[in-house]
Amino acid sequence: MSPDERTARRSPARIAAVAAGTGARSGARRLRRWLRRPLTSLHLTLGVFGLLTLFGLVMVLSASSVQSLSTGGAYSVFTRQLMFCGVGLVLFYIGLRIPPRTLRAAAPFLLIVGVLALVAVLIPGIGAERGGSRSWFVLGPLSLQPSEAVKIALTLWGAHVLAARRAVMHRWKHALNPVVPVTLVIFTLLVLEPDLGMTVSFGIVMLALLYFGGASIRLLALIAGGGLAGAVILGLTAGYRASRISAFLSPDTADPLGPSYQATQALYSLADGGLFGVGLGQGRAKWDYLPNAHNDFIFAIIGEELGLVGAFAVLALFATLAYTGMRIAARNTDPWLRIVVATLTTGLVVQASINIGYVVGLLPVTGLQLPLISSGGTSLVVTMFVFGVLTNAARHEPEAVAALRKDGQGRVARLLRLPLPQPYRASGPPSRWAAR
Repeated sequence: MSPDERTARRSPARIAAVAAGTGARSGARRLRRWLRRPLTSLHLTLGVFGLLTLFGLVMVLSASSVQSLSTGGAYSVFTRQLMFCGVGLVLFYIGLRIPPRTLRAAAPFLLIVGVLALVAVLIPGIGAERGGSRSWFVLGPLSLQPSEAVKIALTLWGAHVLAARRAVMHRWKHALNPVVPVTLVIFTLLVLEPDLGMTVSFGIVMLALLYFGGASIRLLALIAGGGLAGAVILGLTAGYRASRISAFLSPDTADPLGPSYQATQALYSLADGGLFGVGLGQGRAKWDYLPNAHNDFIFAIIGEELGLVGAFAVLALFATLAYTGMRIAARNTDPWLRIVVATLTTGLVVQASINIGYVVGLLPVTGLQLPLISSGGTSLVVTMFVFGVLTNAARHEPEAVAALRKDGQGRVARLLRLPLPQPYRASGPPSRWAAR
């Protein structure tokens, strides 16, 4: 080796490059080792849940302060959100503690109660109309939307049916019946409200159930095509929905003060944020420029006040949720739990994608909320219960079960009096829906 080559090898730039490469490889190895640990899924789920919940509370406080002032208190919307968060934590604990077999056994009963609630909400004097949709129960200062809970009940029951007949899912009659007819009944009730956004959300749940249950791609394509055609027809049959769609398809010709006003103001908010934002609490759009700033369009406030960095953080959290949920589903051996986890994860991530999509102008406005971040009591409570179920499923991964039963649970788990997870037994509960 020549002196010049030896000198080049010893140069500071070369040494720094070698050190950087070594550090990157070492970091990648540590990450792979951490991902192979038995409780990694549990820690990831709890981390995403905690960060999204805290981030949502902070942003609701910031985005709702102006509207709260107009009603007499600067913290009225935030206080209500905090109260629902407390209720949600109770349901998170229930979802975390309840054995999967018990939850599966209760699924048919929960669905029946949910469908009856959807019928009751259509009765004048029982259900209340808000925003042109009769989809709420009003109890004093509180309002509840039963369709949010019915979506979870449909997931639990649909997974119960499909897991029982997974060996014959290649036959269309077994794949379709009874999940699709029951879902169509729910669709009908939602259209009568009418609530197109929630109908779309239920369609996503049904397709996810069939896909993870083992239905053929051809069948899924036919159902998705029919659902898309139905959504277009429903969107064009109501004046306000048709105006939203036309404003989305032709933004240059739409009235900026009409149907496209909200979407246009959201884009202005995102543009004002730049890379790092104008500062938490310093946004201008919430001063009556952007309707529903603390609800459907809270992502625009995030982009304005926290910039691209804050918006990317939200995207990263939901991407982590997608990875973690699919990881839990893949590592579980219980067929029912695998379908439930994969479907719940898909529902949350796709709902977040639709919300962010219409805020940034890629989709027409549908009214779906950003999970755990948008203001909304029923959505928050139900989503926190979903995270409880996901966390419970993470504790029931075979490696996690073995580790917890061998090494014992941590201090927090003992404080919460969580039972030790039980290994999955393939026998499972008998099902009346099993194919004959």
